[in-house]
Amino acid sequence: MKLSHFFARRYLFSKKSVNAINIISTISVVGVLVSSAALVIVLSFYNGMEKVILSMFSTFSPELRVEPAEGKLFSTHNELFENLRKQKEIKGYSEVLEEKVLLQYGNHQFIGQIKGIEPKSLNQHAADSMLYAGEFTISKENVSYAIIGASVQANLQIPIVGLQNTMLVNSPKKGGGNAVNPADDIIQRGISPRGVLKYQQGFDNLIITPIDFARDALGEYEKVSAIEIYTHNPDGLTTIEEQIQAMLGDEFRVLNREEQNPTLYKTVRTEKWAVFFILTFIGIIAIFNIIGSMTMLVIDKRQDMIILKSLGAENSLIQRIFYNEGMLISLIGSTFGILIGYIFCFAQDTFGFIRTQEGQNSIIDAYPVDMRLTDFGLVFLTVLLVSIVISYLSSYLSVKAIGSFHTKTSE
Repeated sequence: MKLSHFFARRYLFSKKSVNAINIISTISVVGVLVSSAALVIVLSFYNGMEKVILSMFSTFSPELRVEPAEGKLFSTHNELFENLRKQKEIKGYSEVLEEKVLLQYGNHQFIGQIKGIEPKSLNQHAADSMLYAGEFTISKENVSYAIIGASVQANLQIPIVGLQNTMLVNSPKKGGGNAVNPADDIIQRGISPRGVLKYQQGFDNLIITPIDFARDALGEYEKVSAIEIYTHNPDGLTTIEEQIQAMLGDEFRVLNREEQNPTLYKTVRTEKWAVFFILTFIGIIAIFNIIGSMTMLVIDKRQDMIILKSLGAENSLIQRIFYNEGMLISLIGSTFGILIGYIFCFAQDTFGFIRTQEGQNSIIDAYPVDMRLTDFGLVFLTVLLVSIVISYLSSYLSVKAIGSFHTKTSE
């Protein structure tokens, strides 16, 4: 064992002659411990909330979405897209036609977004996590129905059961605007809703219909807005995305869920790291207690240091003693802090003792936790780097103080 390590460990764990030093050293350890535990807990809680939020917005987002690089519509009547539909990696494939429309029921009107999809692709979505009321279907016995968003239902005040629940979908005709009667430039089609989606910002203004109805309501029979794709192996999604992009070329964009909602993903992650840096700054202030602990230790052990210098010890040895002392405080505090943070997060994940506000509209009962190994490593590395800097500063000041005292004593 190196001499500097021996002295550092003995000074930390042996009983000091001054009780205040014990208290300050303990405060230093507790400061590092609390900072480390807080970082682990906050990051894990933010991971859990991030996972919940992104899963909510990904409920109706496909794994991959093909869009034109320019313009809004494109044709799929060619061999390229026929081959794409037949790819063995693809489990679900649906052509999509989207556009804003004016919805009308009785005296109520609402501007919504019609989304026409292939009826069989609806099976790719989790009905229990999306449907608020009614049936999760858009086609039954060759009759087209709609699933509407919560805002659509609330603004139109349309029932989802009964014979008198047909709403009108209005859209302008392509190339219209020349008719004597303005009503002749409007396509109007009727459809009845069979289900209402849960209130969620991503699709509360949607009206989901079979793509054939959307084509008829929009007067667009040749082109589509996008293609939505689901795969057999989500773990290999990046590879499949690259293969499809290479197949389609630069005229199209293949977007994963993060690329479909870039603002959402960026916002969630920015909030997480903003909180991390704020807590790190608070932790740095707490770790500065090490300087106070070293100062008190220098006062208590200055006679020992003077004796060591008289025996030929260099300043570098004394500096390493106090440097190792500071690092021991940091390592003990961070190790136990990360362990306590893990135990707390594990207990929350298992028992959910910290609960959200109860109510029928509550999305989750308890605050979610998602522990990630990378976060534990990041917390330990952050505390370690800060501790290295502060321990070095403490040891430097300690050696300088001892040197000044030794000079005065010699005089």
